[in-house]
Amino acid sequence: MPRLFVAVWPPEGVVCELAALPRPKTPGVRWTRPQRMHITLRFLGECDQSEALEALELVSLPAGGVTLGPAVEQLGHGVFMVPAAGIDELAAAVTDATKFIGEPPPDRPFVGHLTVARFKRSQPSFDWPHLDEKFDVTEFFLVEATPWGEYVNVASFPLS
Repeated sequence: MPRLFVAVWPPEGVVCELAALPRPKTPGVRWTRPQRMHITLRFLGECDQSEALEALELVSLPAGGVTLGPAVEQLGHGVFMVPAAGIDELAAAVTDATKFIGEPPPDRPFVGHLTVARFKRSQPSFDWPHLDEKFDVTEFFLVEATPWGEYVNVASFPLS
């Protein structure tokens, strides 16, 4: 079975801005490649693709906007991320539609974010500029995480 997640892809201009953030070579820090920058609405894990497609067809929300920033923050024990505001309602609708598909939804509040780096050792210190990136969300995607580490769009779902 494929390993799937539901995501929003930021526009190319936003990805370029994020990729231009300082990325110092630091032992133990792995920077997110620009082609992998996304906001995960729900991680499904290994599951039946047709069930996921059918469930996501039921999500019906208007298009909305996302604001990234204002600063890069640490999330948990090993992730640097940019907060993503304005995506909570879409994430809740996706989670509700897919709650019985794949892995159970996490038992914690949704934190909209875009991962820019992961680290294994102690938290490195970087000086990032203030961020204020905004973009419209007019669709979301079912994405497969392939065994070779690529993300492939399986289907897109327009927002009204």
